[in-house]
Amino acid sequence: MARFNNNSAPTNRLLATLTRADLARLMRSLEHVDLELGQTLHEPGRAQEHFYFPGTCIVSLLGVLKNGDSAEVALTGREGGVGLGLILGGDTTLTRATVQSAGTALRWKTTALRREMKRGGPVQRLLLRYVQAVWTQTAQSALCNRHHTVEQQLCRWLLLSLDRIDGNVLRMTQKLIATMLGVRRERLALVAKRMQAIGWISYRHGVIVVRERAALEAKACECYEVVKAEYRRLIKWQRTNVGSSADVSGRRHHGDAPDSSPSNKGSRRP
Repeated sequence: MARFNNNSAPTNRLLATLTRADLARLMRSLEHVDLELGQTLHEPGRAQEHFYFPGTCIVSLLGVLKNGDSAEVALTGREGGVGLGLILGGDTTLTRATVQSAGTALRWKTTALRREMKRGGPVQRLLLRYVQAVWTQTAQSALCNRHHTVEQQLCRWLLLSLDRIDGNVLRMTQKLIATMLGVRRERLALVAKRMQAIGWISYRHGVIVVRERAALEAKACECYEVVKAEYRRLIKWQRTNVGSSADVSGRRHHGDAPDSSPSNKGSRRP
């Protein structure tokens, strides 16, 4: 682990919305970590020691039943953070946080987070607005899973995942996606095969390449746009006081911007 480089701009968009003074204060208590595919960040009912600001990783929040069955209730990447219960003053949560796409993050000790929340001010308000944004995603996911087709759900999920990475390549298995959506793997495989046959995606050995994002957006239900619009309204991540972007390890990518890099052309981010 390494301390965050104070001279580099954060990839995480929650951090990127902060003023330079607030960001500099938080930097002193942030640590860079590399998160592996399948790594669990917290389990239901167990105390959480850290809050995470994803940089290049994607984390799924899963509701878990006593028999071990689970389904995704929210998806978090560089637009947010993992550890909502800590923001609201709780020590534990009923969800499991699992890394579904390996990458980097900034880790914040619970004690430091609580000091910041007691301080009040812009950081506290930002984190509380973020909680509302996640509630919207969770509620919309419940509606989507009840009223929309598996194809629509898959389109929504692929788009939300794409919004949290650069490029159009997702490294994950159909089994993992089926678990996230709470559907049978065989049913998901049929839908994915049909989408591959018409050229929307290609899939091989745990790698999904989105070929026609516009087609996914046209097929996706209203839930994707509702979640994205609410996040923009609450977080307003475009208003950043930091210059060029960089990954959370402090390596700069000169010329990059949230919606202007070559790899993002034609893609709409949340």
